[in-house]
Amino acid sequence: MKLTAIIASAAIPSVAYANIGVDWKFPNAPKTALKDLTFPINMANAKHEEGYFFAQQFKINGATRGAYTGLQPRPDKNGQSIIRAVFSSFEAGTTTSHSNCRDKADGGPGVSCALEIPGDYANTYNLTIEYVSGTTWRGSLTDTVTGKSDEIGIWTMPVKTGNIQAKSGGFVEYFPWNRNLKQGPDCSKSVKTEATFYDPKSKTGGAGVLEKPYDYGHCKGKADFKQTKVQGGYTVNYGIN
Repeated sequence: MKLTAIIASAAIPSVAYANIGVDWKFPNAPKTALKDLTFPINMANAKHEEGYFFAQQFKINGATRGAYTGLQPRPDKNGQSIIRAVFSSFEAGTTTSHSNCRDKADGGPGVSCALEIPGDYANTYNLTIEYVSGTTWRGSLTDTVTGKSDEIGIWTMPVKTGNIQAKSGGFVEYFPWNRNLKQGPDCSKSVKTEATFYDPKSKTGGAGVLEKPYDYGHCKGKADFKQTKVQGGYTVNYGIN
């Protein structure tokens, strides 16, 4: 998985083959920015197989690079559907002692945390980033139907970083394509998937707004992309096979 250029100057210049952009903002956020952020995502009609990453990026004030959180489908195991949640910082100097986390993010600077749990794909999951203390942040995953919450991980940013900026953008990525960047993707063989992204929420920023998703990159206009407005968000469909 790669951080995409949607975060503009905060992002790692990316050659990854992301497919869909999903921008968001908090129009009435305080000048002090956000101390918490929640992204609801639903994967009800996604295939139960490894490949896609449904992500939302965010930027912490004072950092030179961004961060993200998101969901990844996984193959069923022992008769149960499995969901993987990710919470990563790409900022050099980020540290962690959490058991779900490891140094480096996508092979570069930062910290990456991940958690796999049995979960019902029909349910919507909240991915929450919240301030702990100092420059430390927690990522968590909550099933909005059962109320069960799991900690994805905790990491600490370098000193002189602040709160979360009030706008950024996420993406949908088929990450197996990134394993051979020179060859590039075969758009005619893009795998079908579906996910629903809902408006972000924040206790410190008020109501967030999810903007209309769009396709971009190598397969723009070639992989049967569709976006449909639903209550409180957008459903995106992508892929041919």
